[in-house]
Amino acid sequence: MTEVIVIGAGVIGLSVALMAQSRGLSVTVVDREGPAAGASAGNAGAFAFTDILPLASPGILRKAPKWLLDPLGPLSIPPAYAVQIAPWLYRFWRACSPRAVAASTTAQTTLMDLSRAELEPFLSATGTLGMLRNDGNLQVYEGEAELKASLPGWAAREAHGIEFRHMTAAEMAVVQPGLAPRFTHGTFTPGWFSIADPKDYVLALADRFREQGGTILQAEIAGLDPKDGNMHLRTSGEALVADKIVVAAGAFSRGLVASLGERIPLETERGYNTTLPIGALDLRCQITFGGHGFVVSRLSSGIRVGGAVELGGLNLPPNYKRSEAMLQKAKAFLPGLKTVGGVQWMGFRPSLPDSLPAIGHSRVSSQIVYAFGHGHLGLTQSAGTARLVADLLTDRKPPIDLTPFNPHRF
Repeated sequence: MTEVIVIGAGVIGLSVALMAQSRGLSVTVVDREGPAAGASAGNAGAFAFTDILPLASPGILRKAPKWLLDPLGPLSIPPAYAVQIAPWLYRFWRACSPRAVAASTTAQTTLMDLSRAELEPFLSATGTLGMLRNDGNLQVYEGEAELKASLPGWAAREAHGIEFRHMTAAEMAVVQPGLAPRFTHGTFTPGWFSIADPKDYVLALADRFREQGGTILQAEIAGLDPKDGNMHLRTSGEALVADKIVVAAGAFSRGLVASLGERIPLETERGYNTTLPIGALDLRCQITFGGHGFVVSRLSSGIRVGGAVELGGLNLPPNYKRSEAMLQKAKAFLPGLKTVGGVQWMGFRPSLPDSLPAIGHSRVSSQIVYAFGHGHLGLTQSAGTARLVADLLTDRKPPIDLTPFNPHRF
């Protein structure tokens, strides 16, 4: 039986492990902290299949200078990290050209369509379908000008068959009461799914994986050594050997890739949030405050206020003033929100310059498969990524063209 090691026990790694198990492979998962310890635990819980537009776009270039002037705004680069991230920013700038954005949008749409098609069968197979919700998402705007600025993006979504409807303030109040009067327009996307709680979901995947004979090891990984036809994994404990390896370690994947002598421009978006107690707000659907770079979402564990982008790497200490700033804004935007008793969190999102993940083989060996760089969309694209990686592991033809996701495209 083919032995596979999956590095990473987040939503991507465990989804891949379960899909590989379903193909008859023997799978071991290795993670530095264990299941659901990273970004998979603290995300907004959304399957954002309508988010086909890349972060890299002309629109973000127009907003970025204003945002960067506010150290607590939607986009921040700590001065201590600015020089280190400069090459990534240059690639990001190149990915903002209209031609590049069109190509990324098309590729993102194909992965979204596959992920949506794979989701419910995957949830059913793993016993987690009962966690799925379909509450929709409300994007809100401060004035007609902000709505008009968003219309090209909605036209792109419409061209790809995504359902939505624009709303007046009165119509928004029916969907979600309690918004501040400053929000005069909105757009509701009914095809927006979420999970009851992302951490509980990933832990449930880990339990199912173990029940089916899988092993999860906690170990610090020093590097990969392909030799003698096998894949050798150097860890803080015993050395591990497998026939094939999947690197799905999120933002920590860059160091593993580097141990093979490969360079992939993976960077870290540090995401912040505060999870308030259940009952902090009568929230009917997820609300996206796009002009301010954060969302408010309803989970079984409470109300989560979070988002924004801080390009600060893996080693700088957290700046929880960012969480506090978003919470203060949320209180102003939703006056009924009770902001006491919250728990703050910071996690690492793995981000590539063109907003597309890396899914494909290592140049060093076809026995190594990469699956990382999903940015804000790891949960959303987890089932689709698992299908693609399982196909690569079993030498089947993937259902979509993987050229746009080639790890070496840069």
